[in-house]
Amino acid sequence: MTSIFRKFYFFLIALFLALPLIVVAGVSVNQKQTLAFPPQGFSTSWYGEIFLNPEWRNALIASVTLAVLSAALAVAIALPLAWFLWRRIAPWANIFQLLGVAPFTLPPVITALGLLTFWATVGFYGQPWTAVVSHAIFFVTLPLVTLSLGFTSIDRSLVEAASTMGADERTVFRTVVLPLILPYIVSGYAFAFVLSLNEYIVAYMTVGFTMETLPIKIFNALRYGYTPTMASVTILFVTTAAVIFGLVARFGDLPKLLGAMSSDGK
Repeated sequence: MTSIFRKFYFFLIALFLALPLIVVAGVSVNQKQTLAFPPQGFSTSWYGEIFLNPEWRNALIASVTLAVLSAALAVAIALPLAWFLWRRIAPWANIFQLLGVAPFTLPPVITALGLLTFWATVGFYGQPWTAVVSHAIFFVTLPLVTLSLGFTSIDRSLVEAASTMGADERTVFRTVVLPLILPYIVSGYAFAFVLSLNEYIVAYMTVGFTMETLPIKIFNALRYGYTPTMASVTILFVTTAAVIFGLVARFGDLPKLLGAMSSDGK
């Protein structure tokens, strides 16, 4: 009986958490342009609107481009920083780690205001590339954390053995370290990509209306009324995140990537 009640309890929790998504999914297939649940009729035309309507399509392209570039830049920043922190053990090195984590730990609006002030001061406010840099700075914490976990999992004796055999620092990194941390690079990139794809405040504060991403497009469209296309975009975002994280879990050790230790402590 206890097991049955436990399963029923967890089922209720899962249902409660899934209810908003179920409602949004139902709204996204309304036949008419209405915010109604249960849906009135059934139509998937609103999903096609994302790709066929030039405004929504351009916003989708802008979001994907921003996420791809900013996630790559975040990894490019985090990789040498994590490598330095792992190789150069010193008390003052923690300062660099703190700087890497700080943007993500602050409230997003504070980080966004700081970036807005900076770009306005240097005269680059509104330039699309500033959103790429801003997102990379904001989300660099994610690949930094995963890469730090990756470096921690490396047996230092492997690096010492390679160095003893005459390999220089660059060769050690390319032939020994990089293959071992590749899953952590991919997972860090995936985390940064998904969050950048859904981020609104930093993008809006750094580029305004000069580059309309999907989250910005949704908020702008709300001023003129509601369409099920907005719900379709939400389902598209959730599906994308589920697929990406599912692939990370399928082809990588997700608990280890998230910092869980195995029973043998490795």
